[in-house]
Amino acid sequence: MDELLQTVRIQINEKIYIKDPESSNLGKRIIEESIIMIYEIGFESFTFKKLGERIKSNESSIYRYFENKHKLLLYLTSWYWGWLEYQLVFTTNGMADPTKKLRKAIEILTKSTEEDSAYSHINEVFLNKIVINENSKSYLTQEVDAENKDGYFVIYQRLVKRLSTMITAVNSDFLYPASLASTILEGSLHQHFLKDHFASLTDCHENNHPTQYFTQLVFSTLQNTP
Repeated sequence: MDELLQTVRIQINEKIYIKDPESSNLGKRIIEESIIMIYEIGFESFTFKKLGERIKSNESSIYRYFENKHKLLLYLTSWYWGWLEYQLVFTTNGMADPTKKLRKAIEILTKSTEEDSAYSHINEVFLNKIVINENSKSYLTQEVDAENKDGYFVIYQRLVKRLSTMITAVNSDFLYPASLASTILEGSLHQHFLKDHFASLTDCHENNHPTQYFTQLVFSTLQNTP
């Protein structure tokens, strides 16, 4: 998988950025350090001025890549979903059994993240925590409909569609495959958040992972469909 991913470039909607950060060392540095900073201090406290001080570059140089920090967050979350999509495609592509394929998909999309050496300037563990804590801020805005129309969320929607198709392959009579697929993705983030911050509100803990919960939830639902 690592060797395959090293040859893959995750394509982000060009409207999200002004200049592709993957096109220069400074751009990659902006991505690398913004992930670390947002992980450390949170998105609300994060500013381009603080990032500029950290990377020892003018704040204006960051604005040459991103219009604002909202667009940067959209870039980071899009990259994360694209990274998961490639893992999903590569891992399940050769699997013929639809049940085993769906089980593996649930595992990939709900498991704890490990650092991927294929992308040296991106800390996937920190990025996963950012998505868990901050993902909703990328779309809970007044501009969400316009941004959706411009394709800002196409990677996430494509990932839901892939998972929805796998659900239908297991049970074609199930009427809500897209709803269940989006519930798995959003619910996984929520369960990880509860596990880290509100342990009394979830049954998912160190020895009872969200993957186990969603696997049981999905297959119980599909098996008990009228």
